[in-house]
Amino acid sequence: MRTDRPLLKVENLRVAYGKAEVVHGISLEVRHGEFTVMLGRNGAGKSTTLHAISGLIPKISGRVEFDGRNLSNATARDIVRAGVVQVLEGHRVFTMLTVEDNLLIGTYARSPHGDRAKLPRIYEMFPELADKRHDPASRLSGGQQQILAVAQGVIGEPRLLMLDEPSAGLAPMVIDRILTVAADLCKGGMAILLVEQLVDKALRRAGYCYLVETGRIAAAGTPREIQASDVLHQTYLGGHRSVPAGTNP
Repeated sequence: MRTDRPLLKVENLRVAYGKAEVVHGISLEVRHGEFTVMLGRNGAGKSTTLHAISGLIPKISGRVEFDGRNLSNATARDIVRAGVVQVLEGHRVFTMLTVEDNLLIGTYARSPHGDRAKLPRIYEMFPELADKRHDPASRLSGGQQQILAVAQGVIGEPRLLMLDEPSAGLAPMVIDRILTVAADLCKGGMAILLVEQLVDKALRRAGYCYLVETGRIAAAGTPREIQASDVLHQTYLGGHRSVPAGTNP
């Protein structure tokens, strides 16, 4: 049982696009230094939940609390400054800017002119970006652009990094690279909230999991509990059991 105080606490979140409500009272928590995963099919409401937490889209109702501070009505800028950074789905980088300029943008929330002192640590963590630092991001492969997007989130040193479907359209080797970096960040004390469809890869690294279906939390628990959940196998995997957490694909 998770007994320590959550870093992020979301209560009864409801979100709509126009008149269509797509998130129906989601509640979840993320602990300090915890790798938390939200699993679910396309259209389940996972990304919408992240966008609402980040302040990118309005909420109908609900409370978002971060480290005891109410951020329910905070702007996206204030949420970033509080220590919550979201890496959007789809290799969202500035393709006309260099790799290094993209990274510096990730420091602007706290350093309006950019903080170059943070670059060496990022290049050490992401050596594949170091040799391309002066290249425009448009020259990177899709996988490299996604790694750059993650690095852009990490360089701001958030307390909570939210990753929205980082595996989309990428080769398995790149997916493993990104998820391994995320797991290492957790070991260093950063909390991760990952939205993902790749059940096996996500559960192998998760500390706690939420299963989202049609805008609601259908199940929650440890990776082992989620693996054993009838909800996972009957509604998400069509009744087929997945590879147990901790085993190789």
